[in-house]
Amino acid sequence: MEWKDSGFVLAVRKHGETSAIVELMTERHGRHLGLVRGGRSSRMRPLLQSGNSLHAEWRARLQEHLGTYRVEADELRAARLMQLPLGMYGLQVAAAHLRLLPERESAGGLYRAALVLLENLDEPEKAARLMIRFELAILDELGFGLDLEQCAATGTREELVWVSPRSGSAISREAGSPYEAQLLSLPAFLTGSPPNHIASSEALEQGFRLTGYFLDRNVYGVRGVKPPEERAGFIRKIVKALE
Repeated sequence: MEWKDSGFVLAVRKHGETSAIVELMTERHGRHLGLVRGGRSSRMRPLLQSGNSLHAEWRARLQEHLGTYRVEADELRAARLMQLPLGMYGLQVAAAHLRLLPERESAGGLYRAALVLLENLDEPEKAARLMIRFELAILDELGFGLDLEQCAATGTREELVWVSPRSGSAISREAGSPYEAQLLSLPAFLTGSPPNHIASSEALEQGFRLTGYFLDRNVYGVRGVKPPEERAGFIRKIVKALE
């Protein structure tokens, strides 16, 4: 068994004296682990850093085996990410979310979304919007997608300002007013705002509360694990940068 693909490094752990087990998020083969022989050498260590993009060739005798990777550098962004205030926070949050996916199942859309996120962690407001949309995409991929296109009560697409915490569906201002205290806020940038729309710090916090609620209830909570601690740090950095 063998294939070639592009991917970026989620994590690396030591294996034996000289090798490393590398976890990649790949374009066509999903989240996939493999052994890199000599992965702890001075030549390979700079490549095998979280956030770096690689060209990978995976081989194994049987599909279910761990297999081995041969890798070449594509884009080595790890050093740049470490220098950014949001860099490592954003990378670790994205990696934690991607680990929710089943291993070896293709998720090309999420792979590409993660790369866009990693390339924009130097712009706090944009990075926040991208992370919120990335979290919505994770929920959708796992079967818990939110319906933010129209009001669940009336069918209207106008003035969608809340989300039902029970159904994950949008609620219009008119339909939700009597129940406002029980609903989650839906920020305008998630309801068809122009691409150049600048979201306020308050709107971004609303977005993170929205995705955080459903991630915790439907994904992390039911698995008996806590959301990544870096997520709170990422949000604090965003809020501070936009003050």
